[in-house]
Amino acid sequence: MSAKQQVLICDDQHIIHETLGVYLKNDGFECISAFDGEQAMDEFNKRHPDIIILDLMMPKKNGMDVCREIRQSSNVPIIMLTAKSEEIDRVLGLELGADDYIVKPFSAREVVARVKAVLRRFTMQDTEPAQVLRYGNLEININNYDVRLNGERLPLTPKEVEIFQLLASHPGKVFSREKILSLVWGYEYYGDTRAVDTQIKRIRQKIQPEDAKGWAIKTVYGVGYRFEAYDDNDSFSAGGNDPKE
Repeated sequence: MSAKQQVLICDDQHIIHETLGVYLKNDGFECISAFDGEQAMDEFNKRHPDIIILDLMMPKKNGMDVCREIRQSSNVPIIMLTAKSEEIDRVLGLELGADDYIVKPFSAREVVARVKAVLRRFTMQDTEPAQVLRYGNLEININNYDVRLNGERLPLTPKEVEIFQLLASHPGKVFSREKILSLVWGYEYYGDTRAVDTQIKRIRQKIQPEDAKGWAIKTVYGVGYRFEAYDDNDSFSAGGNDPKE
């Protein structure tokens, strides 16, 4: 029997832990509780959970700082919770590397569904055939969420991998921000389409310009993004207008 997947719940409200704990345990998860940011980091470093539910507003260290600190060493999936619904909080949370975002008040069933969806995408599925994309020095394996440049693994979050894989699976095709939200998030998303921009920005920040050999992620002004693939001696053209990055 396989070990239960661990969910680290970080929130200063005991009722959140009690409510989510009941639903998550009923679905076979093991729950770990942290009631402030410092305890969240201690439990993360000690327990190495499979996924983190992280409240934005916590004492001692807020959720943004916790997310930022975790992302320095780990790509563990993070779902951010907050009572705030302002656009800046949604975008900032995703920019720091959160994989999903839920605004309070929420349904516990919805949270459990999101946890399952994120873990399903993040966990390697050995029973499926390999789904590997290769372009020059780039290799994307969507089965185990592994992206490599020159054989070295890129520190991408699950959501970044999914966006990268979506674009690379259709070289030359332009995807609008709305389409990317629909295909990658997989359900009605309450955030702004700029969430896509922040994810693309994070991907680009992790790739040195000289390392993009034979491929590129291009911005199509006023529309969205496309993936270009070309031979070393060839240029690629697929329509649209690309501002200089």
